[in-house]
Amino acid sequence: MQILGIDPGIRNTGWGVITLIDGRLTHVANGVIKPDPKSSDSVRLHTIATELAAVIELHHPDCAAIEEIFVARSAASALKLGMARGVAMMQCAAAGLPLRELAARRVKKSVVGTGTADKAQVSAMVTRLLAIQAVNADAADALAIAIAAGHDGDASAGEVASAGAGSGLDRAIEAALARDQRRAVGRTGDGS
Repeated sequence: MQILGIDPGIRNTGWGVITLIDGRLTHVANGVIKPDPKSSDSVRLHTIATELAAVIELHHPDCAAIEEIFVARSAASALKLGMARGVAMMQCAAAGLPLRELAARRVKKSVVGTGTADKAQVSAMVTRLLAIQAVNADAADALAIAIAAGHDGDASAGEVASAGAGSGLDRAIEAALARDQRRAVGRTGDGS
């Protein structure tokens, strides 16, 4: 099962692709779509649509997950976020991808263990779980969304759930802790 996570934004749209096979999470790719900030909103949305379609075409995910809309600082910010989100959702539908919408708080709780985690904590946990460094915070958030979708396991078509998703995050956490333990042992040389 390959899952595409999307963190939408008109300035930066983060994306991340993971696989979940036999309860094991693996990083495939991540990146950020950065439309020219001097362009009109319509051009920026077209850039998001075009580049996200290319990501989908390149990686062939089985399903996608996107962050739910949240109350932004201003109505204008909420509207622009909604436009970027709509374009991303449209591209998933055009590709025939089942799409799951997850609240930011739920993503943080699934990945970090608390719904009040900050961006740095989310990014650090993504790094630990996948043993990679995301391109930036937006890409890390997108990977977290994909991880949470795999962990929660009830994509609209039921595909994530049937892949044994419930144990994927638990196994990834165990692997990350074991990797950290091996590194600590390697630094001390005697395991103490």
